[in-house]
Amino acid sequence: MGNARLQSIHVHPVKSSRSLSLQEAVVEPWGLAGDRRWMLIDDGGKVVTQRQQPRLALAAAELLPGGGLRLSAPGREPLTVPVPRATSTVVTQVFRDKVEAVPAEDESAHAWYSAFLGIDVRLVHLDHPATRRPVDPQYGLPGETVTFADGYPLLLTTTASLDALNSLIAEGEHADEGPLPMERFRPNVVVSGTEAWAEDDWSLVSVGEVAFRVAKPCGRCVVTTTDQGTAGRGREPLHSLGRHRRVDGKLVFGQNLVPVGRGTVRVGDPVRVVE
Repeated sequence: MGNARLQSIHVHPVKSSRSLSLQEAVVEPWGLAGDRRWMLIDDGGKVVTQRQQPRLALAAAELLPGGGLRLSAPGREPLTVPVPRATSTVVTQVFRDKVEAVPAEDESAHAWYSAFLGIDVRLVHLDHPATRRPVDPQYGLPGETVTFADGYPLLLTTTASLDALNSLIAEGEHADEGPLPMERFRPNVVVSGTEAWAEDDWSLVSVGEVAFRVAKPCGRCVVTTTDQGTAGRGREPLHSLGRHRRVDGKLVFGQNLVPVGRGTVRVGDPVRVVE
């Protein structure tokens, strides 16, 4: 681990939208600043992601000072969306969690996404990440919270493990789909300079000045089969993960992290295993 470094940093301003690559990011207790503070819901209040709408991979959201967004997507005029005032909230369903959120005030934001996806959706914002949604108590500690991420504040992956997975794909039935890029897995932090699958044995790591608790391996879903540049879908990596990386009934790649403290992480920071 002496050569392990933070290779890249990624945030997703709108859940399931295109990722943004950063040179540095502020670590907050609930994740990287600006990561998944917005999401789309359907007319029943349920979260809408690439699971149902793979075209979300083609929609980009640039972070603006203060937390607002500048939206862009093929065939759509760019749109600026300010952070809404928390005058009223709606109850949303993020998988098993009910989470209060604030709808975008400008109806054009809802119309923009609805027109792009071809279904009625609404854009909502998480106003108080410190209190709105606790981490799964099975793996979280009291007081730990998360944004609109699937379940944990950050996701870590390693380049060595991706290389190993791509080797498995190359030897399998769908070799023509590989090699897959890291963006398929939508991580927040990508680490280089480790052995393949070394992250399976970590329980506490530091990235630069910030420590992170390793909560659990990340179970993967159909989103990983979605080409983030075209929104097309294939069979990999789930086919190969199912054969080689099945843990407790889940197909796993990467590790879910919870920050132990605050600070800033930067590309090139050393990564150390504390426990």
